[in-house]
Amino acid sequence: MGMHQNFPHGRSMGRKSGGGSNDDDQNNDNLEMKGLMDALTKRDQEIKDFCEHAKKEIKETGSMAEATKQSLELLAKEGSQIQERLTALEQKGARRGKPESKSRTWGQSVVETDSFKSMADGRQGRTGRIEVKAITSAADSAADLVVTERLPGIIAQPDRAATIRDLIMPGRTTSNSIEYVREKGFTNNAAPQVEGQRKAESNLSFELATSNVRTIAHWIPATKQILDDAPQLASYIDGRLRYGLTYVEEEQLLLGDGTGQNILGLIPQATSYNTGLNLAGDTRVDAIRHAILQVRLAEYRASGIVLHPTDWERIELTKTNDNAYVFANPTSGVQPRLWGLPVIETTAMPEGQMMVGAFNMAAQIFDRENTTVEVSTEDRDNFINNMVTVRAEERLAMAVYRPESFVVGAFPDTTDATAGA
Repeated sequence: MGMHQNFPHGRSMGRKSGGGSNDDDQNNDNLEMKGLMDALTKRDQEIKDFCEHAKKEIKETGSMAEATKQSLELLAKEGSQIQERLTALEQKGARRGKPESKSRTWGQSVVETDSFKSMADGRQGRTGRIEVKAITSAADSAADLVVTERLPGIIAQPDRAATIRDLIMPGRTTSNSIEYVREKGFTNNAAPQVEGQRKAESNLSFELATSNVRTIAHWIPATKQILDDAPQLASYIDGRLRYGLTYVEEEQLLLGDGTGQNILGLIPQATSYNTGLNLAGDTRVDAIRHAILQVRLAEYRASGIVLHPTDWERIELTKTNDNAYVFANPTSGVQPRLWGLPVIETTAMPEGQMMVGAFNMAAQIFDRENTTVEVSTEDRDNFINNMVTVRAEERLAMAVYRPESFVVGAFPDTTDATAGA
């Protein structure tokens, strides 16, 4: 999606194009993005229909048909491809329109609006608003911070790359809650029968689950003089506020306990690792393979592994007796993989634990509102103190359709002294 700027008076203001060809390109991109959004909406409805069909199959036959599984996997893959194309178009739109082909950042989009300029000139006290649709890593996003006798840029704290969201099937909602039916338990007593005798009885139960849309938000105060220092305001919006939301979002998706305004995360809903699968001499790599099997026995295929960076380092440093690395290539920068699955390392994952799951099928994120940034002088005594308030927030919910398809547990003690994993 392109950047959509909302103002109190209901106007939508965009950048003036420098030429007809740019207008044509932008119009074409807008049409394509609309088509992609329509395709996402259609895909979400198809997934819902297939889920209903799958529940009917499970109820009637005790398992999901392989064709249904394959169709769901294909829909998830198509959705990821559409999302990737949308992201590419959004980033293209963010780069369009500045002199010398410079990209506009979120902050620059805010400070270039009429609403913001009116507020900076004292003609308007209300809010300038922008809905953030995509992240742009434009090279010029901090270049204007260079001023006389000042070092260029801002030395910021290191950021943690957020990756859990990328694993989970995306979706959107216009409601404040998501209701869905999920399988609670299945006792399969199917067995060869003797004619004339009572047949074996199996048990299949369901439960209605609700996932409420939650809001993640924070704000920062700033002096009114910052309104005259547009690059500094852009730094506020482009940097810490957006990152702060992403940081907490990842912790919520993994660890949220569902109480109060917390999201009910993956780990609290996941199935415990079956330690009965452990064998004498098992390494951490073996334990992960056991967890993959546990997911497969729940009738889903694992799509990712989540580890704390410390645990992934221990696995990567595993060597043979002649000091050759087993899993790592120090000269290669390829995506970490283990047992054919991508390894996602994040400090949001508790150290010493592993998580394996069918992230692309057994859970879904529903975005109610993308990151929204608002700047206002009308907050408490801002006006008399020459202050402004900058606020960022997002709204989302997450549904976990099959808790058995996420396995989490602690690594067993390694008894093989020759293995560093």
